[in-house]
Amino acid sequence: MKSILKYFKGLFAGIKSLLIGMSVTWKELWTKKVTNQYPENRDTLVISDRFRAELVMPHDASNEHACTACGICQMNCPNGTIQVISKMIDLEDGKKKKIIDKYVWDLGMCTFCNLCVITCPSDAIKFENTFENAVFTRSKLIQTLNHEGSKLREKKKEVKPVEPKAAPVAEVKVVATPEVKVEPVVKVASAVELLVGAVAEAKAEKVVETIAEPVVEEKAPEIEVAAPVAEVIVPEVVVTEPVVKAKAPKAVELLVEAVAEAKAVKPVVEKKTAPVKKVVKKK
Repeated sequence: MKSILKYFKGLFAGIKSLLIGMSVTWKELWTKKVTNQYPENRDTLVISDRFRAELVMPHDASNEHACTACGICQMNCPNGTIQVISKMIDLEDGKKKKIIDKYVWDLGMCTFCNLCVITCPSDAIKFENTFENAVFTRSKLIQTLNHEGSKLREKKKEVKPVEPKAAPVAEVKVVATPEVKVEPVVKVASAVELLVGAVAEAKAEKVVETIAEPVVEEKAPEIEVAAPVAEVIVPEVVVTEPVVKAKAPKAVELLVEAVAEAKAVKPVVEKKTAPVKKVVKKK
C-alpha cells in the first residue's frame, strides 16, 4: 500500500514540475527577443571600449613607436605570452643604445589580464576591442607587434621660451621726513608802535607812588596874660602837603630813553610841588 502511494506521489510531482517549466517557456515565447544575430548585425554591433581582445603597439605616421625594449611587460606577464627581443646599436657620438628588434605576442596563450599595459612605463602598448581573431591555424595566433622598419620615437626637447628681461626697476627708498614744528610767529613791534602804545597807557593810567608822608608841624600855643583881659591866641597849625612824585611806567621810561637817543630830545624833568602852609585860627 505504501509503495502505491509513493508511486502516485512522485507522478504528480513530476507533472507539476513539467507544467511549471512549460509555463516559463510559454511566457518567453511571446516576449521581445534581445539576441543579437551575429554576423548579420556587424554594421550595428556596438562593442564596449573596455573590452580587451587584441594587444597592439600604436605607430604614428612616421612609423615610430614608444617602446624602449625595457622588458617590464615581459616580466609581468603571468603566462609568458610576451617576448621582447632587443639589440644594441651604435650612435653617432660613439655611445651604444638598446632598441627593440621584435615584440612577439601569443594571442592563444593570453589571458587578457592587462598587466602588461598597466606596468608599461612609456605607454607603448594597449588593448583594443577587435574580437574577430579566429583563425584555422595556431601559428597565426603568434603576432609581431612592431612594424618592419619602425624605430623609437625621439622625445622632443621642449624649448623654453626666452622671457624678455625686464627693465631694471629703480629702488625707491622711503626717507622719513623730519618733523617740522611750526612755532607761532611773534610780531616785533616797531619803535613808533611802542611809542604810541606807551603814550596811550600813560594817558589811560597814572601810577602814583607816595614818596613822602605829609608832615604836620605844630607849634606850642602862645598865651599872653593881660591884666583885665585874657586873650587866647589860637595856635597856628601848619599843614604840609606831601610831595608827590609821578613815576611813569617802566615801558614809558624805556620808550622815552629810545626817543631821546633817536631824536636827541632832553628827558622830561620831574617837577616838585612846594608844600602849602595853612594857618587855622581858633576864636
